[in-house]
Amino acid sequence: MQNNENKVALVSGANTGVGFQIAKALVENGYIVYVGSRDLQKGEAAVEQLGGLTKAIQLDITDSGSIRAAVEIVEKEHGYLTLLVNNAAVSHAGTPGRTLEEIMGAQRASIAPISELKKVWDTNVFGTLALTQSFLPLVHKAPSARIVTVSSALGSLTINSNPENPYRSNFDAVYGASKTALNGIFLSLAIELENTGIKVHLVSPGFTATALNNFQGTDSVEEGSKEPIRVALAEDLLTGSFTGPADFSGKDNILPW
Repeated sequence: MQNNENKVALVSGANTGVGFQIAKALVENGYIVYVGSRDLQKGEAAVEQLGGLTKAIQLDITDSGSIRAAVEIVEKEHGYLTLLVNNAAVSHAGTPGRTLEEIMGAQRASIAPISELKKVWDTNVFGTLALTQSFLPLVHKAPSARIVTVSSALGSLTINSNPENPYRSNFDAVYGASKTALNGIFLSLAIELENTGIKVHLVSPGFTATALNNFQGTDSVEEGSKEPIRVALAEDLLTGSFTGPADFSGKDNILPW
């Protein structure tokens, strides 16, 4: 039975990095949190650190069977989902052990292997949407429900089309453009759901040192998680928002599309 006082959240890719920090903040704010992890053992290890009302759940967002099993668990145990945090993502699918510079150099539109582009987009775009579509029936059953998707300012066409942006050369066809596509799809979802009471938000953590960039980011994971945590906990933001770190974005942390 649904208890409106119990807020239930699922965070994908929550066993480490920004996802772990978001899960931690949610636990500290009284949420029941499902810690999604492709490797269940890693998820269980994260749950041991998090404590509180947490549960590890095996979740590979590119595997429809894994998604279906996760939905069945949440439906059986709670019957609704207050907050879905789409955090799981990959930055490349090529040879491991390369530096960030080598990875991004290989992901230019003129030479990026189509097979690698498809694999990254399968997680960052199609897998994220598949997870969201599958959980939407449970999200519809929760009051003040929200969908928060971790994106990147690197996906902003406005920012990257500006010649004065010193980082525009980092806008690649594989990872960067996957976030552009992700932004477009979830803005579309926000528009579709705006009369349902379900809020949809996109948020950039900034250039955070995580496994996504071989830990070469300039911000600590704690610093980079601040804005995603703020958005995940906020219930009064206007739906369809795209925000980022205060030192990089505009008024009210808003980023341009």
